[in-house]
Amino acid sequence: MKKILRITMIFISVLVVISPGCQKDFTEINTDPNGTPSALPAQLLAPALVNTLTTNMVRNRNFNNELMQVTVNQSDAEAVVFRYEFRRNLSDYAWNNLYVQLNNFKDIYNLANSDSNIDKSYRGISLICQAWVFSILTDTYGDIPYSEALKGKELVFEPKFDQQKDVYLGLFQQLEEANTLLAGAPNILAGSDPVYQGNASRWRKFGNSLYLRLLLRLSGKAEVAQQCIDKIKDIVDVNPSNYPRIASNDESAILKWTGMGPFTSPYVLSVREQDWRAPSIGAFFIDHLRDWNDPRLDISTYGRNGVNRWGIAQGPNGFAGVKSGYVPGTGEPKQSYFYSSASVVSGFPAQNLQNDPLTGMIMNYAEQQFILAEAAAKGWINGSAEDFYKSGVLNSITLWVPTWSLSVDTYLINADMQFLPTDGLAEKMEKIHLQKYYALFLADNQQWFEYRRTGYPTLPKGPGLRNDGIMPARMTYPVYVESANPSNYKLAVAAQGPDEIFTQVWWQKP
Repeated sequence: MKKILRITMIFISVLVVISPGCQKDFTEINTDPNGTPSALPAQLLAPALVNTLTTNMVRNRNFNNELMQVTVNQSDAEAVVFRYEFRRNLSDYAWNNLYVQLNNFKDIYNLANSDSNIDKSYRGISLICQAWVFSILTDTYGDIPYSEALKGKELVFEPKFDQQKDVYLGLFQQLEEANTLLAGAPNILAGSDPVYQGNASRWRKFGNSLYLRLLLRLSGKAEVAQQCIDKIKDIVDVNPSNYPRIASNDESAILKWTGMGPFTSPYVLSVREQDWRAPSIGAFFIDHLRDWNDPRLDISTYGRNGVNRWGIAQGPNGFAGVKSGYVPGTGEPKQSYFYSSASVVSGFPAQNLQNDPLTGMIMNYAEQQFILAEAAAKGWINGSAEDFYKSGVLNSITLWVPTWSLSVDTYLINADMQFLPTDGLAEKMEKIHLQKYYALFLADNQQWFEYRRTGYPTLPKGPGLRNDGIMPARMTYPVYVESANPSNYKLAVAAQGPDEIFTQVWWQKP
């Protein structure tokens, strides 16, 4: 015991002797002279964008595409998405990952806290990204944490759920602020921005085009319809110079994967080649393209036998799809499917989506043109609905096939998709939204959101559908939320309705 005490006293004495030396200049010695004490906005933007797109692309592939009959991941098991049935834990992935990235986008805003013009650019971009991600969350789940979200650092661990109306009004305010901040704002570091390579004016255009998307989504909700219609007209007709918008395919908001380092498509990084080839192409998706002689399906697009722009393989019956919603045990043989990066056709590596640069889709020019076509057809804005419609079709195709040279009028006549003098509003909406369906290909859950808003395009309903054959109206909240935030969860359910896939979100309700 005495020996242990003696050793302890010696150790303490040594610490007393050396501690002044250890403490001297401790902060300076342990600070990286080449680094920064905290992250900079330029360091956070690219990772947040990549991770957000990764989440959206995963859910687009295995959720949106299955509901919207782009693919049919043929299975006779229970709880498969294409039959309008899925397990509750499917909800966790998007909720968890998108809220993490929202924290990063918010940090960009908070860190860009000086009055410098460059910080205004980062704040504006941050607000646009927040509005984009929050809109996906609320359209997926309904009422969500918004005003008290992202406040863990302020010890708010059980945020309230804001009603969807209030979320949307908050998003509109964020987009207005972003438009003001980015007016004449300088470009940011090109290397920090994998979407627009630092071009602040293009971010501003995307923000205002996103604004139109969200305004249109609420345009059928009686209590805010006129407010939204008036704002659409303000943006398009009254003050267009104050609300510049995406003006070409080149200005589309797309994170174009380069295949280098962090900018490698998540379809390459996280999807095995055999899994990529597994789902059949849905009959609804491919049969229209085949019947229209659509160049995105044309096997001669790149001068290689059997290769087309979207890398779709012909099945035993040529380009044909599998009907969705079939009764278990009655499925058709697999027909067309997406090539993987390892597939080879006639001795050539196949063009495929798995490593395509354009799969990082956020919002493209064609979508905006279809938004304007709908607004013009309903008499809300000036201009020809037919001209906007044609522009949407043309740019939807040339985004993927820039060399396409056929007249859009000829294409529409051959496809029997042109506007006719006898078309009423319903016929025009069916045509606009069927073509918009293809423009929204790969854009997170936008096909599903638009179908829930409009009922278009008219999807065939197989006899094996669950949920009474009604398209799911939302994802349920993540399973753990009920126990992690019980009081606010119960209030949300009381306000919105049962936490089930058939409960409509606010903008869907009459």
